[in-house]
Amino acid sequence: MELLLLPFQWIYRALVWFANSPRTLITSYLLMIVVAGVIYGEVEQRSPADAVWWAVVTASTVGYGDISPTTWAGRTLAALLISTMVLLVIPLITAHFASRLIVDDNAFEHEEQEQLKADVRRMRALLEELASRQGIDLPPLPPTQPVSGADSACLPVAPSGRAGRRRPRW
Repeated sequence: MELLLLPFQWIYRALVWFANSPRTLITSYLLMIVVAGVIYGEVEQRSPADAVWWAVVTASTVGYGDISPTTWAGRTLAALLISTMVLLVIPLITAHFASRLIVDDNAFEHEEQEQLKADVRRMRALLEELASRQGIDLPPLPPTQPVSGADSACLPVAPSGRAGRRRPRW
C-alpha cells in the first residue's frame, strides 16, 4: 500500500517546494507561456508574436476572441494551459504573496519565548528562595503540559512591545 502512495507523496513534496519558491512560480509561469505559445504557433500556423499573445490571453482566461484555436490539437493545448494556470500556477502565486502580507506582529519569536521561559525559571527560583527564608512550603509544580492545544491553560502576558514592527519575510 505504501508503494502505491509513494508517487502521491512525491507530487505533494514537489508542490510544497514549488509553492514556497516565488522565483520558481514566476519562472514556471513565464516558461509555460512561452512553451504554449511556441506549440500553439506550430500547431495553428501563427506568428510567434500572435502565439505568445494567445498564450497570455488564454492563460489569464481573458479570452478576447481575436485569436482562437481551430484544430483539435490547439484546443487540447488551450484546455491544458487554462487548467494548469487556473487550478495550479495562479492560485499558488496568489497564495504565496497573500501569505507574505498576513503577518502576526504580536507573535512571539523563538528568542522571545526562550527569554520568557528563562524569566519564569528565575522567578520560580527567587520564589523558592524567599519561601525557604520565611519557612513557607511551596506547593509542588503541576506536571508539564504542552504549550499549545485546546486544553492548555493560557497565562496573561504583557505586550511584547513589538506592535507595528514588521519583519521582512521575503
